Formats: sequence, C-alpha cells, structure tokens
Amino acid sequence: MTQANPNATAPLPLECEMCLKEIPASAAFTPEGSEYVGHFCGIDCYQAFLRLQREAAEKPE
Repeated sequence: MTQANPNATAPLPLECEMCLKEIPASAAFTPEGSEYVGHFCGIDCYQAFLRLQREAAEKPE
C-alpha cells in the first residue's frame, strides 16, 4: 500500500486562453507550438483563438 505525500500539492487550475474560464490541468486542451503553449477549455475556444490570429495576420499595418 502506498501513502500519499502530505507535502505534495494539487496542480493549479489553468485559464483558457480565449474565454479565461478556469479549467483543471487534466481537462485542458493544449496545442503546443515551438515557442508557445496555449491552454483551452475546448475545441470551440481554440478555433476562435485561431480565427482571431488569422484575422490579425491578414490585417494590413
């Protein structure tokens, strides 16, 4: 029988990059890039994030 480590802490919740909803790390959708890791509460927020990124890239400066 193993005992739980009393000094161990539970993982902190994350915030969805799009809607800022608090989500547990175990439920986060995490696409990874070469220099960036984003956490999303689901595919809908991830797709909205991608849409905004495309629109920003297409906008003339």
